[in-house]
Amino acid sequence: MIRPDQLDTRISMDEVHNDKISAVGIRSVNSVMLRTLKDYPAGGFVVFRKNITSPEQLKALTKALKSSSAVMPLMAVDEEGGRIARLANHKAFKLRKFKSTASITNPREAASYIASYLKDYGFNLDFAPVADINTNPDNIVIGDRAFGSDPEYVSRMVSEYFDGLHSQGVAGSIKHFPGHGDTKNDTHEGSVYVTKTWPELLKCELVPFTGNLKKADSVMIAHIIMENVTHDGLPATLSHELVTGKLREELGYDGVVIVDSLMMKAISKHYTSAEAAVLAIEAGCDILLMPYDYREAFDGVVKAVKSGRISEARIDESVNRIMRLKER
Repeated sequence: MIRPDQLDTRISMDEVHNDKISAVGIRSVNSVMLRTLKDYPAGGFVVFRKNITSPEQLKALTKALKSSSAVMPLMAVDEEGGRIARLANHKAFKLRKFKSTASITNPREAASYIASYLKDYGFNLDFAPVADINTNPDNIVIGDRAFGSDPEYVSRMVSEYFDGLHSQGVAGSIKHFPGHGDTKNDTHEGSVYVTKTWPELLKCELVPFTGNLKKADSVMIAHIIMENVTHDGLPATLSHELVTGKLREELGYDGVVIVDSLMMKAISKHYTSAEAAVLAIEAGCDILLMPYDYREAFDGVVKAVKSGRISEARIDESVNRIMRLKER
């Protein structure tokens, strides 16, 4: 899944990854993008605030992106409620705003409302709910994006949030596995380490995940390094031990796994776009979200399949999972 901006080769990488609303952003599909899609087809798109100017323009953009793909793409947005809400926090929209995720007392109602307008604007996937637990007061990433600090309470709220999304026919993505709540640093800026053991995580951070894996349409993996859980020293998104060994085999999850944005510096500082894409697929992930260099990542995966490093059967596994998600 990519940002629309990644299809226009006239836009520099720095501009593509500039999230300021005033930055250069694609707001309509053009001929350059269509040529790129012909050679580098994408399975989905993620829209940011800088891609939006008005309700009418957004509907036209999502419609055009859908029409540009041979297979119906996933159309995603970060609309958690609170400070992460690309539409509700945009001045062009007259939508109900939530102070924070933590302030939501009826997540079923809140998510149903959010999903109702997302569906109206052409989206079928919300990168929510946040299942992290707010256990570290020094955390600069999660904080009030979490429902709270009690694992069982957060698990119930996440479950009800999914019910709200599903009531409107919108899929969700539980994030950020295996738990970003007890961290200090930001994976947008560099490597982040978690020192807890797996048994410790099972008692706290993982509770909202294990309690909702059957209901989750997809799981988003964080770039955190679990130094006392895995032995490979890799971010969770690139770790076969974590994604396949823990999430799929031990916890029994067979749905879609989405990596957190591969443009984040926790990845882009240490791996090329091709390396990160190949490692994520080898780890057991299905959807590669916003590689820093989309075409390099695409070519890297094709090369890995042609060389036999990644089997076609492995690609088929992910394709089948993604198609099941699209058909919901």
